[in-house]
Amino acid sequence: MGHARRRLSEYGRALLIARVRVEGWSAAAAAEAAGVSRATVYLWLRRWDCGGPAALADRSSRPHHSPHRLAEQAEAEILALRQLRKLGPHRLGAVLGRPRSTCYAVLRRHQLHRLDWLDRPTGTLIRRYERERPGELVHIDVKKLGRIPVGGGHRVFGRGVVPECTGQGYDFLHTCIDDHSRYAYAEIHNDERGDTCAGFLQRAVEHFGTLGIRTERVMTNNARNFRTAKVFQAAVAEVGVRQLFTRPYRPQTNGKAERFNRRCLMSGPTSVLTRATGNARPCFPSGCTCTTTIGPTPPWEALHPSTVSSTSVGTTSRGSWFSERIAWERQDANTAYGEMD
Repeated sequence: MGHARRRLSEYGRALLIARVRVEGWSAAAAAEAAGVSRATVYLWLRRWDCGGPAALADRSSRPHHSPHRLAEQAEAEILALRQLRKLGPHRLGAVLGRPRSTCYAVLRRHQLHRLDWLDRPTGTLIRRYERERPGELVHIDVKKLGRIPVGGGHRVFGRGVVPECTGQGYDFLHTCIDDHSRYAYAEIHNDERGDTCAGFLQRAVEHFGTLGIRTERVMTNNARNFRTAKVFQAAVAEVGVRQLFTRPYRPQTNGKAERFNRRCLMSGPTSVLTRATGNARPCFPSGCTCTTTIGPTPPWEALHPSTVSSTSVGTTSRGSWFSERIAWERQDANTAYGEMD
């Protein structure tokens, strides 16, 4: 692959060949017009004579033969130890008796040089992906959250002080997040039945439509309310999307929705969600409606959420998180949180 500042594109190379071989330009004149040296002109002339138009495309700079490359068995030992014990190149070199640079080159070659790219329990490489345009794929998931009793729960008083079974019941956080832009739509309901999930899907697709985003595919897990519920299958057909399922026992496939749920728990519901339905229980702050991401620009026009905080959901500072959490769980807990900090 050519570098970013190359002088000649494939069209420029073809133009160079046409000027010399068809129009009769000299190599010096063609080089001056293209802003390259005469040696470059002769290089592409030789490439044209050997392979024709196909030879003008970019080639890999990798050598044809690497006689000093590490044997496959030795590379397999490095990779196996990396996946088993999660060791870095320094420790791998000490254990296997090889240079650190060699171990690092093997890890780079097989894309195992970053621990955050590996699945922690198994050590296998996680295949990360991102769709090319908004609406091409949305992730839907439901998170079951226990309701917090009046006065606060174990996060205020600690475990063992408040009874484990308070009879408060559960709320269900329904989330729909776009794979490309990470734009999220969420609602709180009293259950996760098929008809509830079907209604949420219809409202989510309608909401994305108001933003000019046409939903094409929806990915869900293999729960019965998504896979076998007839009312949900009818809703999928009605909105005209294609339904995809995650791999069994593999929540990483739907990792964007799982991460959004985690962010909700870390940031507190007040910074992410707003009141969506009339039948939701008053365990979350009142006076709100369904929200999406927070940001001054539409998320599909912003950069990737890993580098721009405006496209991520529920981005709040540590101080605002503590103040919202205190108001949410216990109004007079300022002292307790001050000691924790």
